[in-house]
Amino acid sequence: MFDVAPTELLLVVVVALVVIGPKDLPKAMRFVGKWMGKARGMARHFRAGLDTMMREAELEELEKQWREQNDAIMREFPRIDDASPSQPAAPETATKAEDASPATDAEVDEAAAANPPETHVVPPKDGPLP
Repeated sequence: MFDVAPTELLLVVVVALVVIGPKDLPKAMRFVGKWMGKARGMARHFRAGLDTMMREAELEELEKQWREQNDAIMREFPRIDDASPSQPAAPETATKAEDASPATDAEVDEAAAANPPETHVVPPKDGPLP
């Protein structure tokens, strides 16, 4: 962390022994050790908080991307429930010009029943995913 060589550490211990004295050196070492432990605990707590915030931000970003893709898919493949009756009817398969008479409602209903539109099952927007 601080890149302290063993010789530098030995020099600090010798200076502390001369300045503090052999009688008070154990108390001083205990005091320094206690504060180092508190500092490391605070740093660990701070780092854990930052990691949590980063994970939450990433999850929000992924959820936003998922919702955008889901909305695009839902626009491309609408559900049958959402289909309005104003959608165009199925095209007729008339090949001759004289057979191009307007279709009756019964014929349109039969054509729609014969070729139903393809859909997919969509999970609810606010519910859990399967």
